[in-house]
Amino acid sequence: MLSTNVFSETTVSSALQRVLSRFRDNSIAMIGFWVFLIYMVIALFGPLLAPYALDFQGDNLMQPPSWNPSGHVDNFFGTDDLGRDVFSRLIYGCQLTFGGGLLVVCFAAFIGIPLGVFSGMSRGVKSSILHHLMDTALSIPSLLIAIMVVSFLGPGLQNTLIAITLAQIPQFIRFTYIVVSAEIQKEYITATRLDGATHYRILKNGVLPNIADAIVFQINRSFSSSLIDITALGFIGIGAQAPLPEWGAMLGNSHDLLFSAPWTVTLPGFVIMSSILSVNLVGEGLRKAMLEGVD
Repeated sequence: MLSTNVFSETTVSSALQRVLSRFRDNSIAMIGFWVFLIYMVIALFGPLLAPYALDFQGDNLMQPPSWNPSGHVDNFFGTDDLGRDVFSRLIYGCQLTFGGGLLVVCFAAFIGIPLGVFSGMSRGVKSSILHHLMDTALSIPSLLIAIMVVSFLGPGLQNTLIAITLAQIPQFIRFTYIVVSAEIQKEYITATRLDGATHYRILKNGVLPNIADAIVFQINRSFSSSLIDITALGFIGIGAQAPLPEWGAMLGNSHDLLFSAPWTVTLPGFVIMSSILSVNLVGEGLRKAMLEGVD
């Protein structure tokens, strides 16, 4: 049908819309996004989706998954050595591992990014002191810092999340400091400052839009590192304690069943791997979409 509008208006999409459009065109990133979204839904509504209660113990010990001829559909992923439904425990564990990693990243970014921006925009003694303190903190691996803090506070999931958050904050501060310091030394920032712009205006209109892709990269890396640290501490027995179904603890408590009930080991390992992979795919897809707009 012919349009009667002679002067058709051209809609100019915003920067966010262009980034999302380029992200949707990346099929691999979209696969990671849907997997990431599934884990987010499970983390938020896990108790409503699990077929069995957290403390449920059946009579069928080490029953194979439903696709095994000896399995049953009532226990889709089988049961462990105590008769607990593996599928339900993985769903509950998503809140502890994936949701815990998300909380760690949110708190670490909320504290670390503003401090990194402040140190990057400042000069003199304040910037130098903070710079050397972060160098000292980052000389120790984050997992080792988390182990030391948990050893001091005691084992448990709550102390694990506190320890990993404390280990991630210096990384956010240091990374943000580096990208902000590099950005404010560019010529356009110097021209803006000579034009009389305030620090707030330089930060809002000049620095932050140009370091957004770097911040996304750091958040992505921190999220993956947090998931690895949470599961690692649970695996070695100083993280989440039984009967909490944290994925790393499930993996550590079932490693002796590798040959008699391999699904109790392979399934927690698979969800750990797929969750970390989905986070990396989404983060890398967003970063590429933002960089393509700059190019």
